[in-house]
Amino acid sequence: MRSTKQYVNLGHNKVENHLKTLQNEFEEEVTPTDTVTYKLRQFFWSNFFGFVYHYFKSRFGKRYPYQSYPKDGDSGVYQIPEHTTLALLSDWATDTIESDLVGRLVARYQADYTLHLGDVYFVGAPKEIRANFLNPDASWPWGKNGSLALSGNHEMYSNGRGFFEELLPRMGVDQAGVRMSQKAGFFCLENEHWRIIGLDTGYTSVRNPIMEIINPPDCRLKDVQIQWLKDQVKLGDPNDTRGIIFLSHHPVFSVFRNAFPKPGEQLRKILGDGNRPVAWIYGHEHRMVIYHTQNLPNSLTVHGRCIGHGGMPVELKAPETHEPIHFMDDRIRERLRRRNVSYNGFAYLELQGPKAIMKYIDMEDTMIFQESWRVEDGKVIVEKADAQ
Repeated sequence: MRSTKQYVNLGHNKVENHLKTLQNEFEEEVTPTDTVTYKLRQFFWSNFFGFVYHYFKSRFGKRYPYQSYPKDGDSGVYQIPEHTTLALLSDWATDTIESDLVGRLVARYQADYTLHLGDVYFVGAPKEIRANFLNPDASWPWGKNGSLALSGNHEMYSNGRGFFEELLPRMGVDQAGVRMSQKAGFFCLENEHWRIIGLDTGYTSVRNPIMEIINPPDCRLKDVQIQWLKDQVKLGDPNDTRGIIFLSHHPVFSVFRNAFPKPGEQLRKILGDGNRPVAWIYGHEHRMVIYHTQNLPNSLTVHGRCIGHGGMPVELKAPETHEPIHFMDDRIRERLRRRNVSYNGFAYLELQGPKAIMKYIDMEDTMIFQESWRVEDGKVIVEKADAQ
């Protein structure tokens, strides 16, 4: 298990994250009884040759092939009951005491489905995937009817191999008594009143260093995913008046750092220009924030919710402006390396026919915020939103 202090002030610098991964592997390999000579030899190999090899392989090597759903058979669109519970976690997979507490707390809620919105730290390597999700002592809370995952940018720091080869085959949902394994980094859960659509913004969040300078990543939805939304999800059907809840790793709106509006612009082209508010839940930023409804330029009308407080240290930082914020959990839990850190937690979504209730629960099992939504003519309407 890792120390939370390793994650304080962690940036998105790829070099730093690869070094962190190699450092942890080195610390696991040596023991207090090892000789100094052995430790130096292992350190030199792991932290120099190992770093150079893994970094250049992941930064300049070929990314894992993009995966989609076949036209016949499993479409990635899954039916769920009218009354369904879902636990949503993002930036959870840190393999720390905090992530372990949150994971085991979610397990006690026995949600029908558990969804991870991305980021396995530090670089989504296969060993890190196993430590957080697959090993016997891993604390990922498997849903009663299944679990699904989205990719964040950290999974792509190692070209997505751990995410696609290790994690997705173990993820999946039950459909009519048959377990359907997750075949791609996006999905749709739907019933008569709601559609919960997981979007892959992680695959396009990273390029090799030269291309990132020439053309910075914008987290756009790849053409294959756009075609899936049109052909298999049938997202642009004007007769479909179900409420839409988008899930992604990257924020479509933020007052803390750069947001990624491109996916919203792409989705508007599919949905049309009609004013159809949607809920959009995301992570990436390590905080818990409820935004006022935003009419995004050239995009959608969005009820934005940031739940990136799953397992990373929630380092408190003042926003550029408070005006768009309805609620933010800015309670101080402790200080780590001279920084104020807030509480980790998750979101618990209950679908109840045309209504939905979202509860935001911290690591001490305290519900700090609750809101209710309803769907009306395809619009998601926030009925009530209150801090507890």
